[in-house]
Amino acid sequence: MTVQTIPQPGKPWEVTVKQRTATGSLIALAFILAAATVKFSGLSGKLGFAVSFFFLATFLIFVQQLKLRDSQAAKDAVLGSFAMLGIVLTLIPIVSIVSTVVIKGYKGIHPNLLFKDMALNSVNDPIEQGGLLHALVGTSLMVAGALVISFPIGVLTALYLTEIRGKFARPIKFLVQAMSGVPSIVAGLFILSSLVYPVTKELSGIMGSLALTILMIPTIARTAEEMLLLIPNDLREAGVALGATQWRTVSGVVVPAAKSGLVTAIILGIARIIGETAPLLLVSGGGDALNLNPTSGAMGSLPYYIWKAFLTGGTEEALARAWGGMLILLAFIFILFGLARYLGGRKVA
Repeated sequence: MTVQTIPQPGKPWEVTVKQRTATGSLIALAFILAAATVKFSGLSGKLGFAVSFFFLATFLIFVQQLKLRDSQAAKDAVLGSFAMLGIVLTLIPIVSIVSTVVIKGYKGIHPNLLFKDMALNSVNDPIEQGGLLHALVGTSLMVAGALVISFPIGVLTALYLTEIRGKFARPIKFLVQAMSGVPSIVAGLFILSSLVYPVTKELSGIMGSLALTILMIPTIARTAEEMLLLIPNDLREAGVALGATQWRTVSGVVVPAAKSGLVTAIILGIARIIGETAPLLLVSGGGDALNLNPTSGAMGSLPYYIWKAFLTGGTEEALARAWGGMLILLAFIFILFGLARYLGGRKVA
């Protein structure tokens, strides 16, 4: 009795084992030819090898696809090579920055880092003395103050642009886009000249929050606008059909449906400002002692802590403190962006 085997339908877009082996052989050949090119030509170093390898591999794969398939497949292979080159060029600085911060920053991590301030220590003291508690608390308070002001303004702006769409929608959208490109030091100078010098005459945490607010509003407004645009119009029409007013529909249907998107807007806004240095150098005072009152007295922050360790130090201890603070700040930013990606990937409706 013979068993008849039913052939499974193939997927023509999938790369077969034979094709994968042939491509690997071509890449190995390109590697050898690139090494020979560097040795016998004017090119030298890692950059010369990388350039030679890329163009040789692209050419060999182009010829392979031209022989096996057609000109369209060959052109697609060339475009794929350049796309891969763009990915690699994008990853090189990211990997370099992260690896450098981790390698140099772990030396500044010690058990008391998150539980002591620098009120009784200088950046040149032994690394086990002092910490960045004042900087963590100061950053948290200033970012929280900026969030309290920015979130209502940003969400209301987004609601006006997506739901109301009045006659001021175009100029408001233009202003939001323009604000997103404002240099951070301009925000600090604005608060310094308009509030600190003529009104308070004192550097404080609340002034830092106001400077960060200018930078945070555009991020929250634009992100919230995009999230609200993802809400299906059927939900709005259903609310109106049930007799609800526009405001009732927006507050009871649209905003709850976009809740995860608005949380993403908050996280992206915080990630946007948590590492800002220039405005805080001008208006926060950058104290070394723990200060829980943002309305009075100088207040430290993580960016100021890093900047001061690099500027006033010069010893190995000072550099270790700076890189350690940078590692903590980078970890916070990664956590925030990870949360934004997770929440942004969830369904908003």
